[in-house]
Amino acid sequence: MTTELQHSPAAQNPAIPAFPAATVLGYPRIGRRRELKRAVEAYWAGRTDVHELEATAADLRRTTVARLVDLGLPADDASVPSSFSYYDQVLDAATTVGAVPERFAHLLSDAGELDLAGYFTVARGVGDLPPLEMTKWFDTNYHYLVPEIGPGTAFRLASDRPVREFREALEAGVTTRPVIVGPVTFLLLSKAADGAPSGFSPLSRLADLLPVYADLLRALAAAGAPWVQLDEPALVTDNLDVPRDEVLAALRTAYATLATDLRSPDRPAVLVAAPFGDLGDALPVLADSDVEAVALDLVRGTAPTEPVPGLGSTTLVGGVVDGHNVWRADLSARLEVLERLEGLGAAAVSVGTSTSLQHVPHDVADEPDLDPGLAGWLAFADQKVTEVVTLATGLREGREAVHAELLAASDAVASRASAVGVEVAAVRERTAALRTTDFHRAPAQERRAAQEARLGLPALPTTTIGSFPQTVEIRRARAAHAKGDLSLEAYEDAMRAEIARVVALQEEIGLDVLVHGEAERNDMVQYFAELLDGFAVTRNGWVQSYGSRCTRPSILWGDVSRPAPMTVRWAEHAQSLTEKPVKGMLTGPVTIMAWSFVRDDVPLGETARQIGLALRDEITDLEAAGIAIIQVDEPALRELLPLRRADQAEYLDWSVGSFTLATAGVRPDTQIHTHLCYSEFGEVIGAIDALDADVTSIEAARSRMEILPDLAGSGFSRGVGPGVYDIHSPRVPSQTEVTELLELAVKSVDPRLLWVNPDCGLKTRGYDETVPSLEHLVAAAAAVRETLG
Repeated sequence: MTTELQHSPAAQNPAIPAFPAATVLGYPRIGRRRELKRAVEAYWAGRTDVHELEATAADLRRTTVARLVDLGLPADDASVPSSFSYYDQVLDAATTVGAVPERFAHLLSDAGELDLAGYFTVARGVGDLPPLEMTKWFDTNYHYLVPEIGPGTAFRLASDRPVREFREALEAGVTTRPVIVGPVTFLLLSKAADGAPSGFSPLSRLADLLPVYADLLRALAAAGAPWVQLDEPALVTDNLDVPRDEVLAALRTAYATLATDLRSPDRPAVLVAAPFGDLGDALPVLADSDVEAVALDLVRGTAPTEPVPGLGSTTLVGGVVDGHNVWRADLSARLEVLERLEGLGAAAVSVGTSTSLQHVPHDVADEPDLDPGLAGWLAFADQKVTEVVTLATGLREGREAVHAELLAASDAVASRASAVGVEVAAVRERTAALRTTDFHRAPAQERRAAQEARLGLPALPTTTIGSFPQTVEIRRARAAHAKGDLSLEAYEDAMRAEIARVVALQEEIGLDVLVHGEAERNDMVQYFAELLDGFAVTRNGWVQSYGSRCTRPSILWGDVSRPAPMTVRWAEHAQSLTEKPVKGMLTGPVTIMAWSFVRDDVPLGETARQIGLALRDEITDLEAAGIAIIQVDEPALRELLPLRRADQAEYLDWSVGSFTLATAGVRPDTQIHTHLCYSEFGEVIGAIDALDADVTSIEAARSRMEILPDLAGSGFSRGVGPGVYDIHSPRVPSQTEVTELLELAVKSVDPRLLWVNPDCGLKTRGYDETVPSLEHLVAAAAAVRETLG
């Protein structure tokens, strides 16, 4: 077999260590019970100091490497990844290479280093200094911080944290593989810094950046690291502002410098990992380089069908275990993929995950509340490590060596396919009977006139996105009810009282369109998952969304329908407390799917239509209850956009269609809102327009309204609410700052169409930040309203 040692790159060049037979590209870093989240937030709140935070982080890292060894990854061959981060891996790369924006230069030490307090300040902002912009990490629900690179950015090796963390594990007896965002992806994901010349591309700084990566590789080699993993997911997408030929040229240059010019033993062996899709024309470039190993995502991507020239000295790591979803693998089918991979002429084949496991929870064994049948269909991070180890054994020793494991996996797949609720005839019949007219509303101008007559709102109406802060009292009440210590009646009384308080607060602040605050909702997706058939929820299935923010994605396992109304009584209660309009609040079908672990056994479009019909029923009931404005949030619309342009039209067709299916049944005078946040929207302007919402609110504060020229240029002619308050930062924006953003907005948007709102919901903020921020928002709207006459 090609996997045998004598055919490996190490056998051909003894200076190169053999790549491990089994590995994962990363592991959850938040802790099984969100220990890192709690430690970081305690540090931010001043309840602990930096030494306590770093001690907790070190304990988590040691626990992680020990767990991975216990699950079958050897301790001595670099199969265990070192992928920890306090906040974000792209921010880690930026601070490692010294790419700190000039506005934070005062945080640097005399040696040019950024301490942990400064690191968090760059991530979160302080005072009048805004943080780095945030956006989605490819097609996941993880958010990364966008580096700011200009012609004068002074790259240097500004942090040795990867080296220190490698040594820490080595002292505990485990040789890890440091994981770092690769130089090409780092620059492709960066934005031009303020003041950069028009047309400046951060990728143009590659030649200046590569020596810093070379210095880091030398430092890791000196510490004893045999392998380093450079993540280059930007290679799998053609959906970039930089032409593909320039990306491939940059890739060729980068790895000539890091793998050819810098040779062992001056550097570790290099694994280039390209998750989230197919490498396509980038694979021959890497094969022609001197990198020792390439990891292929063989869940989202496919293996070449013919041998690739140049692979004779390269290990291929077949990412056949899905790091992006929670379904148990069909191990026999996955082993077939690996066996075919051996025919491509690579020096060796190893087994890995398709992506880092940071996108899935820790362990199915932590979920005692799940139905045992459903639990048997699932594989969280720990189970996926076991799957990788099993496949590596089967590839190396033959199928008979893992016969029992292959049979158990096949039985689980068969059990899932035949289970009650996976396919529901009535649901399938309803989607099959849909007509074109079910997806369309009355013309926008007709709706606008009817809504103006019904609502009577002022120019620049003010509102919020939906949620208000989830206070300690709300969480305690929810926890007490879950434990049985608080009756359902008492719990609902507490939620009604909180809704009344939030409505009164909004009246006092002076907002024009109110919300009920969503006190009763644990999460904007989980709440609906608990009330819709076809979903299950977890107790400890946490994954990191950004920074210290964690979510528990629901598990969408079967056909979806709505047994009963979900939000109507809460909206009715809030509306009964005020003469101002209160928005009904729903999460849209694409976002429910994107922020759940979605089923992989039916086309996504079918599932989207099922959820769309369930929401259509809910919207019908809200309208009948007298709710005049209904918001259907779709922050994940851009998130699921395929990374290859050729695949995008089909996605946009069913995703937009599921939204219009949900919303098209209302009267013309019922106003439909939607909300989108933290993505690059320019490329989906047409899809946003096709949603046909009466008002669309979008993230715009961190990017200082950069989306609006695209909207104006597209001819967008309905209401729009560009966010003027960045809720992902603890800063309180001043009235002047909000006013300036609004003044930018009215230059691109007809003031008659402009709404004033925060970037996103306020759930994660405290009232000490929320109240003054909203007061400034209302005052700024009034000031700009006056200038409009």
